[in-house]
Amino acid sequence: MYSREEAKRIRESFWTSFGQYMTPIAGADGLKVNWINYKTGIKHLYFRMDADNKKAHIAIEMAHPDAGIRALLFEQFRQYQAVLEAELGEEWIWNEHSFDDYGKETARIYMELPKVSVFRQEDWPALISFFKPRIIALDSFWSDAQYGFELFK
Repeated sequence: MYSREEAKRIRESFWTSFGQYMTPIAGADGLKVNWINYKTGIKHLYFRMDADNKKAHIAIEMAHPDAGIRALLFEQFRQYQAVLEAELGEEWIWNEHSFDDYGKETARIYMELPKVSVFRQEDWPALISFFKPRIIALDSFWSDAQYGFELFK
């Protein structure tokens, strides 16, 4: 088992490595993208990647504090579901009522990779291979779809 500081250092090392790996890749609009901390331009709407000692996941997370607005955001994504899944090349899990690590209600659209650990360096290639095509596909989707979410700005 790792101490809190050691676990933090390993996580930071992975995300730094992933960020360096992704740096040369331009976004769908041809611009430089911060792939680790992706900016959607919509408050309370995030593209999140995370990995722990059991699994990895990538998600579209709607964390608006107003449940009605969160539901509208989720429904707007439903309108784009076919486009999103065509861009991703796979079906993701849709969960309108989820909770984040702090117990706050969110809505999430996500994909998981089980049986990997950010604490095993030999799993890092699998993690990168999981995250890279999906965050690039989300960026490509968002490049076109973001205009349908302007009312949430």
